[in-house]
Amino acid sequence: MMLDQVVLVAAVTVLGMMEQAYFSLKVIYARRKHSVSPPATTGPPEFERVFRAQTNCSEYFPIFIFSLWLAGVFFSQALAALFGILYLYGRYLYFHGYAESAQGRLEPLYFSAKMQWALIAQSGLGVVCTLTHAYLGLDLMHSVTHLLGLTEHT
Repeated sequence: MMLDQVVLVAAVTVLGMMEQAYFSLKVIYARRKHSVSPPATTGPPEFERVFRAQTNCSEYFPIFIFSLWLAGVFFSQALAALFGILYLYGRYLYFHGYAESAQGRLEPLYFSAKMQWALIAQSGLGVVCTLTHAYLGLDLMHSVTHLLGLTEHT
């Protein structure tokens, strides 16, 4: 595999790591602001919302990374990177919405969940198409990309 075949996915991965680090720093700042020393995870609602937002984002990060890479390698690097960027943007909005109010997390949560499911679908479809091509000699990927309008009519 050539690096140019995965560089977009790698760039989104770096952005995702930076976002996770940023969320962790926000928890440190919230701990200091609200005098909540580790290992405590409870405190004023303002702290708990920031803590919960960061924890939730961390819980979903492995699923995001696996689906991003599988979609990028087996389906489409460009589409995986696009949906990956949109997912990270949704998570950024989720984090800040949740920090403000529990209700503020909902719209960005639904948006990022849709982006995540799109990556999962691309991953599954790409892997199934690769398996059928490798072991059954069927080129389902061509049919799928044609149906989705991603290739020219042949």
